[in-house]
Amino acid sequence: MGFDTSIRGTESNPDIIFFRDEGTRIALYPLEELAKDVNEHNPPEIVRGFLGITLAYNAKSSEEVDTILKKAELAGTTIQKEPQKTDWGGYGGYFTDLDGYYWEIAYGDIWEFDDSNILIIEDE
Repeated sequence: MGFDTSIRGTESNPDIIFFRDEGTRIALYPLEELAKDVNEHNPPEIVRGFLGITLAYNAKSSEEVDTILKKAELAGTTIQKEPQKTDWGGYGGYFTDLDGYYWEIAYGDIWEFDDSNILIIEDE
């Protein structure tokens, strides 16, 4: 997705991955390790599938949506919805990452970003 990454551990077996981008910080931690971090003696059950949560990447063009979804697919993810026009007038698609989390990659031509490249969401 174009993030600058920092990996703790090895690339083939990372302990944690930090993604840095203007206005964005996200960390991916191995699911089993995260469960142990929540409660080492009684970790929560790890479940797979749709849990009603998606992660979203707000692109700055429809071409960027296409590029990111193609990169995700080449990295071994599963495309769940090919990029297409949305019912709200934007453009986007979905993939599931290797842990089964759903990601929406979307673009809206009316979107504006602040100086830190964070999507501006104004109250209506």
